[in-house]
Amino acid sequence: DAQAQTADALSRIYRKGSISFGGLKDPGFQMKRLEIGGCLNAAELLSICTLLEITRRAKAYSRENRDDLPADSLDVLFAGLEPLTPLLEEIRRCILAEDEISDDASPALHSVRRTIRNINDKIHGAMNNLLNSSTTRSYLQDAVITMRNGRYCLPVKAEYKGQVPGMIHDQSSTGSTLFIEPMAIIKLNNELRELELKEQKEIEMILAALSTELVPYIEPITTDFEILTKLDFIFAKAALALSLIHI
Repeated sequence: DAQAQTADALSRIYRKGSISFGGLKDPGFQMKRLEIGGCLNAAELLSICTLLEITRRAKAYSRENRDDLPADSLDVLFAGLEPLTPLLEEIRRCILAEDEISDDASPALHSVRRTIRNINDKIHGAMNNLLNSSTTRSYLQDAVITMRNGRYCLPVKAEYKGQVPGMIHDQSSTGSTLFIEPMAIIKLNNELRELELKEQKEIEMILAALSTELVPYIEPITTDFEILTKLDFIFAKAALALSLIHI
């Protein structure tokens, strides 16, 4: 019964300290999406990952110093937890943060990102050559590289627009500066844009693959959440009892 569970939780806290269930979020909405063939985003996958990490931590806590102790009313709850460690580690390997997918999440992503870095280096090399040319610099409002609409541009004084061949992407509010993408790097910028779209597509494929891997485990993940919620409540009551004992 509830009293026995609170007493057993208190007894465990006395023996090996308390356990935290912080960061636990209901995965119900994500599980429903997976059931109908939907795909989870990086933040949602990380949220499932956190749930599995809390499960793993709770499972480890339940095993500590249990060899020489009689069974208690919490054993059955802890026994029902499934940390799904390989799944958890695969998500962690691929997703570093909500907005950061690891280069090593797939060979294709690794390759496309390496090419993006090479193209970026070429663009910066070509732009720096223009900046370092005293002729070009005299046409510029500032000796800086700027971004307009995701394209690398130079801030050219309006009266010299004919001296820097390229595509005009924007102008300053006064109209005295034009942001021109030099002809020399239009092709590189186009390549970069294509590669960025390719990168995005590859990331979507990685997230879709991870979502598919979760589908067979919808039930254990849901059960983990239900058990952790119960344990959280039981240990919260035990912590309250402990604080009252020490008043």
